[in-house]
Amino acid sequence: MSLGDIRNLDYTVLLCTKLQETKAFYRDVMGFTLVRDGERWVEFQVGAAVLALKLRGPGLAWDDGPLPAGSAALQLAFRVAPRLLDGCHDTLKAKGVEILSPPRDIPAYHHRALFFRDPEGNVVELYAEV
Repeated sequence: MSLGDIRNLDYTVLLCTKLQETKAFYRDVMGFTLVRDGERWVEFQVGAAVLALKLRGPGLAWDDGPLPAGSAALQLAFRVAPRLLDGCHDTLKAKGVEILSPPRDIPAYHHRALFFRDPEGNVVELYAEV
């Protein structure tokens, strides 16, 4: 086997300073299914993948340290059916989520997408293929 044989991304780990607030966001706002809930580690099932939250600091193999102020660590993109995108936007606004860009067409990628932030400042995208 070579590294080029990898075919699946099984889980993504968000490094958090606001673990409880971020857990509440992905559970209550995004509606993801909570499958593991620990003091320093939380997991959500999202389709076939796992979205994990880890409290920043020492871990099993490293200490990730602080994130520079004003920096987004990553961007997460979740695909939804085209008919659902505007309703997702309305729900996010109603729940007080900071919207970075309302639904808009992105012709170069054949997407319609909206962008917002989670409590850690990460950029989250909901998109539909059009």
